[in-house]
Amino acid sequence: MSGTALDHPRETLAAPPLALRCRDLVKHYGEVIAVAGLDLEIAQGECFGLLGPNGAGKTTTVEIFEGLTAPTDGLVEVLGQSWQGHGRTLRARLGVQLQETKFPEKLRIGEIVTLWRSFYPRGLEPAEALARVDLLEKKRAFVRELSGGQKQRLSLACALVGDPEVLFLDEPTTGLDPASRRQIWGIVEELKSRGRTILLTTHYMEEASRLADRVAIIDRGQRLAQGTPAELVASLGAEHVVEIVVADGVDEAGFHTLPGVEEVVHLDGAWRLTVSEVAPVLPPLLALLERQGLQAKRLATHHATLEDVFLSLAGRELSDEGAER
Repeated sequence: MSGTALDHPRETLAAPPLALRCRDLVKHYGEVIAVAGLDLEIAQGECFGLLGPNGAGKTTTVEIFEGLTAPTDGLVEVLGQSWQGHGRTLRARLGVQLQETKFPEKLRIGEIVTLWRSFYPRGLEPAEALARVDLLEKKRAFVRELSGGQKQRLSLACALVGDPEVLFLDEPTTGLDPASRRQIWGIVEELKSRGRTILLTTHYMEEASRLADRVAIIDRGQRLAQGTPAELVASLGAEHVVEIVVADGVDEAGFHTLPGVEEVVHLDGAWRLTVSEVAPVLPPLLALLERQGLQAKRLATHHATLEDVFLSLAGRELSDEGAER
């Protein structure tokens, strides 16, 4: 008799090994707590995003993983090893793009990448690293001649020239115009297709949604939520957001009675209603305002995003200002 599915134990696929792990990670700067008991596990071959506002602790967390900053407390492992006693070997396996890199203005691009390549025992030819970031035709150009986007790509070429197993990208597109930002995204997507492990920090929700396999939303050094971008948006319980601005004196309780409303948040003078569908809620919403003698100064709708998830969890927007650490 031929076997059936019940005759044999079900085979399970082993989880990929971890590239990065921290447990109960803590970092103090004097009385300032930058990281407060953070737990993360990032698999090899995964693009993992740390999403949060300025000051959330993203850069501090990445610098600890990179071996640039020592933690105050907690466990940190990179490619299965700790930084104590393994610093030299680990650095040869990592690529780092800092939040901001200053290159000598009078050096040529090719010279800079060649210099970076000399720091690694193995890696790419400088020309190949430049080609991967679409700068090969600029190899004779001086740094001072580059645009902001080209300088970011040069920084990325230096991070890639050692052919790293793990790549750290700390706010790689901050300050870039939309065209340059999308060009960086394309480079990162190509690296993902090569199976590289990437830890990306960003406060751009679209960037995290497009590039990251999984995202951890952090604020004030703590993890608020973690999952795929789709899972996090689904956690809101609804797919759309209706944003409305009205004069003071609106009765919030009325918003909760509207059809399909899952959550109501008031921030910076605007009411945000998380709803399952937009069409059924708009007529009764306008009727509610009319009964209260109010008119909408602004009314807009959009699909729920990671920023809406952060707003629901933290009570403030991702764009809120603060000194990043």
